[in-house]
Amino acid sequence: MTTIAKRQNGNAPQTFGKMVDHLFQQTLQDFFTDPLWTGSSALQQSRVPINVRETPDSFQIDVVAPGCRKEDFNVAIKENMLTVGLDRKEENAETDETRGWVRNEFIQQSFTRSFTLDETVDANRISCEYKDGILRINLPKNEKAQIQSRQIDVH
Repeated sequence: MTTIAKRQNGNAPQTFGKMVDHLFQQTLQDFFTDPLWTGSSALQQSRVPINVRETPDSFQIDVVAPGCRKEDFNVAIKENMLTVGLDRKEENAETDETRGWVRNEFIQQSFTRSFTLDETVDANRISCEYKDGILRINLPKNEKAQIQSRQIDVH
């Protein structure tokens, strides 16, 4: 007899015990990595959100970075590592008082994210574009890695 079980996000369902273990483990991990105890700021720990999409012939990485200039980005490949960085520089050295800000919550934040590339990516054809606050990196697949869709006859 076959058992059919609903999967959550493609994963097998967890038992109650595993969920409780995960809850306590995550809570303890969050507690001991809290900036209050580690001495680091929340700004240093923040990560820039990304989306990764796979199509039949490429991968696409979207990096959220509104209000930036394309000249501020550094996208490089070294060996099998793709590194995306942003170095935001202040336009001038004025203080909040001299600029007239009553409240200033915008953060001038630099970041670096790295991605390991495997043999399916054609590193020589990687391209990127910055538009509407999104840095879109296109990682074409090698022709060998591209799966061609076709109908398979049953004999």
